[in-house]
Amino acid sequence: MNYADIKQYDVANGTGVRVSVFVSGCTHHCKDCFNEEAWDFNYGKPFTEKEIEDVISYLKPEYVAGLSLLGGEPLEPENQEGLLPLLRRVHETYPEKSVWCYSGYLFDKDIVERMCRESEITRELLSYIDILVDGEFVAEKKNLKVNFRGSDNQRIIDVKQSLATGKIVHWEGEIVP
Repeated sequence: MNYADIKQYDVANGTGVRVSVFVSGCTHHCKDCFNEEAWDFNYGKPFTEKEIEDVISYLKPEYVAGLSLLGGEPLEPENQEGLLPLLRRVHETYPEKSVWCYSGYLFDKDIVERMCRESEITRELLSYIDILVDGEFVAEKKNLKVNFRGSDNQRIIDVKQSLATGKIVHWEGEIVP
């Protein structure tokens, strides 16, 4: 897996100060995507053990709330395999820190109904994600007034509560204008 960028301090992609990993590779190709160069799976640099160690060290300060995964598309099968060792380490080292993931895939239809049934990697990866912002960016539904989303069709989902109840539970911290 390649990555486009790692931000040590990010306050735009989840609550609090976060470390953000932007993976390379996306098949959604949303119109007016903010990170179009990251559609290419070969863009950026290889994500290696060194980058995992860097992310783990960036997460150490108490004021860092957690990790955010963006792209590209973190839940492309190729990227899931690359992210799994990172999420295992984050979970082991900082179980109190939250993991947010931004995906163009829909939680219920694409991830739970299809990907989780087809892949043990997806099931394990999902077990480490606390909040999922799902749905493709839709330029015609772009809304600068919503928090942590680019367009009104996207949802902020509490993954653990949704998996436990079998229905989509929206994140309680979501502020709807």
